[in-house]
Amino acid sequence: MKRLIAPSILSADFNNLGKDVEMLNKSEADWIHCDIMDGIFVPNISFGIPVVEAVHKIAQKPLDVHLMIVGPDKYIAPFKEAGASIITVHYEACTHLSRTIQQIKALGINASVCLNPHTPVALLEDIISELDMVLLMSVNPGFGGQEFIENTYRKVSRLRNMIDKNGSSCLIEVDGGVNLETGRKLFEEGANVLVAGSFVFNAEAPDETILKLKNLA
Repeated sequence: MKRLIAPSILSADFNNLGKDVEMLNKSEADWIHCDIMDGIFVPNISFGIPVVEAVHKIAQKPLDVHLMIVGPDKYIAPFKEAGASIITVHYEACTHLSRTIQQIKALGINASVCLNPHTPVALLEDIISELDMVLLMSVNPGFGGQEFIENTYRKVSRLRNMIDKNGSSCLIEVDGGVNLETGRKLFEEGANVLVAGSFVFNAEAPDETILKLKNLA
């Protein structure tokens, strides 16, 4: 089963963002995760289209763009133009989710839906065959460095069963509180992609930390 690592640049040093992206280019990271926050859907503001454009100019890995914003539909095309290879929207922010997914796919990029910790995976059963990925938040979205929510393991297992039952190739991504211990258990339950922010960028050797995550058995 595919196992990928997507470090989140939300925890990078923005005084040396180019240097950190170059480190990710040379590392065993598979994707570069970009957390877009509007201060409305989540209680924090991060960065937007100009930063994604700047990262894309030097990134050698696909940009995994996570829109934690209200009204994501009107920003899908601009983020694709900025360099996104994958766009994730929140179930909780989309009134017409299937239409939003179709909009993403029409641009020729991968479509993903995120669920907040309190949102059950069963709500995706009727749309799972349309998705390239589901992102499960294992912390409440908005800030890095939070404690991992233990119920996430059960959610990953239930989602894996749903995906397999439907014969889908949809990936499972998990974001929040990821480290070597939680990462190993998440992979065991059926996750494919781990997002790690502070665990990577606060490490003495971020590239070695990425490699350790990549090699989890």
